[in-house]
Amino acid sequence: MSALRLQSVSKRYGGIVALDRVSIDIDGPGIYGLIGPNGAGKTTLFDVIAGAVRPDSGQVIIEGVAVTGQASHQIARLGITRTFQECRILLEESCLDNLRFAAQPKGLLAVLSQTLSRSGAHHRRVRDQALDLLRRVNLHDYADAPAAQLSFGQRRLLEIVCSFIVPSRVMLLDEPAAGVNPALLEVLADFIRSMFREQPRIFLLVEHNMEFVMSLAQDIIVMHQGTVLERGTPKQVQASERVLEAYLG
Repeated sequence: MSALRLQSVSKRYGGIVALDRVSIDIDGPGIYGLIGPNGAGKTTLFDVIAGAVRPDSGQVIIEGVAVTGQASHQIARLGITRTFQECRILLEESCLDNLRFAAQPKGLLAVLSQTLSRSGAHHRRVRDQALDLLRRVNLHDYADAPAAQLSFGQRRLLEIVCSFIVPSRVMLLDEPAAGVNPALLEVLADFIRSMFREQPRIFLLVEHNMEFVMSLAQDIIVMHQGTVLERGTPKQVQASERVLEAYLG
């Protein structure tokens, strides 16, 4: 049974076909790359998996359970976590408070339940976990500083580590390397590798930085014009004439 399966998923926006009968099986934990030219359908695919967009047809199946059409907060409860192309953090809040907020259950009832039931020990565990995540990406010195003080690349790292403070089975990382300088890219790559070693799960990365994604992922899925064009190891994908044609026209 596949851990994550997309079965003939299609999505159209008026006359634009964003996804055209996309089928992808991901059997289990691993670091997977999702690449393709602009407009290939990568982010739409993430939106469908995460429940932000309902497909016109097809199924999204997580560990044997069809979740197509469920709201994003319902899918998040199943252990699906995602980041976005644009950086989404609370600039006026401290880095530590950004992580605390990310750790909170979303929705009024969930927040009320947490307020009534969570102990001081729980809050201390969250703080310890948050500080550990900040340390892993060299942001521990900024724990109590407003996120606005960070560089753009550091803000990107903060957003990504925020997504790791909640338990997850599938991590959808949308262009994590965008706007991150080479030195911070090494920190980010080491962070992703170490988190996978410690907690093996599905990491699916949409990425335009080919060097970054090829160095991380062992399985690359190439999309073009809303379909899956190719899939294989980094070497197989880099040698594919169809992939070269799609990128170079």
